Amino acid sequence: MFERRVTVASKVGLHARPAALVAKAAAAQPVKITIRKDDTDPVEAGSILGLMTLGAGHGDEVVLAAEGEGAEAALDHVAQLVSSDLDNN
Repeated sequence: MFERRVTVASKVGLHARPAALVAKAAAAQPVKITIRKDDTDPVEAGSILGLMTLGAGHGDEVVLAAEGEGAEAALDHVAQLVSSDLDNN
């Protein structure tokens, strides 16, 4: 299993538009990606509802995880989004 630790850059956290953009990108990957905060159970990164219930706010560190062929590239792509300010995209 591969993991990436990322800091949430969007000022609203992983809510509303940023959650939708991250979920869409994660769902399009060839592997299932999960996301969690250190003190929570992982949720599917491809689920808008999962991302919103995670409660990840601006500046929170999250852990993305995936396994299988293409996992590293998939994690890199989604990690880049999470670490970007998606509030105005």
